[in-house]
Amino acid sequence: MPGGNLLTDKKIILGISGGIAAYKVADWVRKLRREGAGVQVVMTGDATRFVTPLTFAALSGRKVYEGMFDPNDVERIPHISLAAEADLILIAPATAQTIARLASGMADDLPAALVLAHQSPVIICPAMNCNMYLHPATQANLDRLKTYGYRIVEPGRGSLACDTEGPGRLADWSYAKEAIYAALTKQNLADRKVLVTAGPTHEPLDPVRYLGNRSSGRMGFALAVTARRRGAEVTLVTGPSELPDPPEINVIRISSAEEMAAEVLERCQDMDVIVKAAAVSDFRPAEYSAGKLKKAGAGFTMNLTENPDILKTLGERKGKSPLPLLVGFAAESGDFINEGRRKLREKNLDLLAINDITSKEAGFGVETNRITLLNRHGDQEKIPLLSKEDTADLIWKRVADLLAQ
Repeated sequence: MPGGNLLTDKKIILGISGGIAAYKVADWVRKLRREGAGVQVVMTGDATRFVTPLTFAALSGRKVYEGMFDPNDVERIPHISLAAEADLILIAPATAQTIARLASGMADDLPAALVLAHQSPVIICPAMNCNMYLHPATQANLDRLKTYGYRIVEPGRGSLACDTEGPGRLADWSYAKEAIYAALTKQNLADRKVLVTAGPTHEPLDPVRYLGNRSSGRMGFALAVTARRRGAEVTLVTGPSELPDPPEINVIRISSAEEMAAEVLERCQDMDVIVKAAAVSDFRPAEYSAGKLKKAGAGFTMNLTENPDILKTLGERKGKSPLPLLVGFAAESGDFINEGRRKLREKNLDLLAINDITSKEAGFGVETNRITLLNRHGDQEKIPLLSKEDTADLIWKRVADLLAQ
């Protein structure tokens, strides 16, 4: 949500079942609260053997519910009253027993009864021994839960507490977080295929040197992540960046402008939307030296040649055959609007985001951005200083409006 955290004031029920991974979700409670969510923990009896309710009460700031009825609050029926108040239920860790219970529609413990009584999104995070996870019964139960509309956050692979190796580790928080955000986000890009470019390109001069720029890739990665949250199938083509691959996104890492052009142009016909947020080098060295260039002592002259203009090529193809909706970025240092309108027209774009690279708050390598949006209908919209993630989310809102038209 631009200008505010999506989880602010959201009420999330965290259902904890009896697995060793229960200790990991203690940190999830802290992270959810930091993002503004209220967390109500409910536990199975077996879960309390791994981590005490007192731990979760201290972390959540709320009473922890363990049973179907509360003798100290007899007029309140937890599985009804809590379900009615919640915006989302997160079951983590979800053991094989809990998954079987949910798939069968049983209501013999509080987390299971809550899921049955709840009308909003449910997210399941399996965690168990790898053989138990891979057993056909567990896989069939997970498939059934998907038919109920529950989101399954697939477990990670690795060494497990039972000294086995394979799938079954509780997913990393980043995957659970994205599932939560997606469950609470309007799915107005569902079934859409989106391609985003990000980061700089490195144009090699010799084995140790290159031409490049200071782009971190943050804006493009934010666009990819927020498109996925809105339901899109996302491909991210990124130049060199230290950012990790986002969950559930097809990430293609390249180095040079020519490599980026090849990847984008190969896939463009299959996309509904292409967003060119990468800071592609305009030029590359005309010649590559196979050996490291030595100091000559009398200065150095480098001949440059132009790189392909990927966005312009896409715009030209768009004029000849059906192509995706095109969104461009223009990093400018002056005469922003006139330069933006020229690029919007010359590159045949549907939407253009202009940002001032001279600003310390909106240039390369920072967490925030301040842009102006132009569209092909002549509309102009100034966006205030926001986080790059909030900026990206607002851009997708405008893209979704254009797609609906």
